[in-house]
Amino acid sequence: MLDKVIEIGILFDFYGSLLTEKQQEAIQLYYYQDLSLSEIAERLEISRQGVYDHLHRGEEALREYEEKLGLIKRYKVLKKELDELEKAIREYQIENSVKTSLMQRVEKIKKHL
Repeated sequence: MLDKVIEIGILFDFYGSLLTEKQQEAIQLYYYQDLSLSEIAERLEISRQGVYDHLHRGEEALREYEEKLGLIKRYKVLKKELDELEKAIREYQIENSVKTSLMQRVEKIKKHL
């Protein structure tokens, strides 16, 4: 279950704004606030089945967005490459000013990921 919580959390961070308002609310209440289907149903004033449907459709949509757009996959590849570049810069015997300049550029890129 923890793997699913982490998976949905990451997907939601990247694609959550693309979901309907009800799907966003249901996912936030269920995964982030750890409320039960009954508690969410009461808060959203819908049935437990309605909550389940919003969760299920939202989760499916998040997975489909990643399958089609691949933003998380690209992010992981870029992050890995930047980490390896950063390690290489630190290990190579180069002038400190050049090393500092390169490290600043790596950090600047990381901030935009």
